[in-house]
Amino acid sequence: MVLLESEMWPGLLTALKKYGCKTLIINGRITSKSLTRYLLWPSLWSDLRPDKILAISEGDAKRFAMLFGKEHVDIMPNMKFDRIGRTKTISYERNPLNQILRPDASLLVFGSIRREEESAVEKIIVNLHQRHPGTVIGLFPRHMHRIKSWEKALDRMAIPWTLRSQTQEQVPPGTVILWDTFGELTLAYELSKAAFVGGSLAPLGGQNFLEALTCGVAPVIGPSWENFFWVGPEIVTQSLVRNAANWKEAADILAESLQKPLSRERVREQALKYVKDRQGGTEKACQLIVELLHQAYRTDGKRNP
Repeated sequence: MVLLESEMWPGLLTALKKYGCKTLIINGRITSKSLTRYLLWPSLWSDLRPDKILAISEGDAKRFAMLFGKEHVDIMPNMKFDRIGRTKTISYERNPLNQILRPDASLLVFGSIRREEESAVEKIIVNLHQRHPGTVIGLFPRHMHRIKSWEKALDRMAIPWTLRSQTQEQVPPGTVILWDTFGELTLAYELSKAAFVGGSLAPLGGQNFLEALTCGVAPVIGPSWENFFWVGPEIVTQSLVRNAANWKEAADILAESLQKPLSRERVREQALKYVKDRQGGTEKACQLIVELLHQAYRTDGKRNP
């Protein structure tokens, strides 16, 4: 039985032990808070110990070791990195959004904006509209039911805007395109000069900023990105992702990016190198699975390898 990340259910593990099934945890992660709860009954978890745990970081490995013993724990690269690879770039001529965006458009994308951070994002939009009035803003709410609320907000801000579903021609500079259609965020990242990825200006854990990064844009995020800590702090220290403490700092970084956009190809290559250096977790997990299967065959004469 292969369990992912932190799916440790006592009933399941008890049944697996009863039937002598080899058990391993791959891509293992366990928080300090969770560990505290597990340690309320250490003898239970000692009896239910998996045969092997592959943790995604040294910190996770130490926490698993406190629960199961360090001789049963090893470290693997996070398998999520193996899902990220080189994708073909889309030229302006082949990008379907060329119907609504001019070739010289200075596009700023706000991706996956959540309700709890809307007031902060409004401030960023007003600030940047004043500093860079010719910028076209692509506004992508995370949830479509927020479209009506954004329509009212944009009217209140007195900024020209249009719904994506009603836009058939190239928009003039300074327009906000309120995206009320699905499936075009990546296409917008491909044409953007700068990007902000939401779920991060409020304590929501963040949204996927790797999508923008692999499109060649070094995205700006807010202080909350716990859901993507697995990517590693180096993503920020290497300036592949710009981490802002608040809306004002985010606005300043975005203004700088619009003024002096980074080389898209250079950002893309650095991002792919970052990912490549952290790949290999899937292969390591598969090797362990094969090893445990061979052990099972060797100890059961009824089975043939």
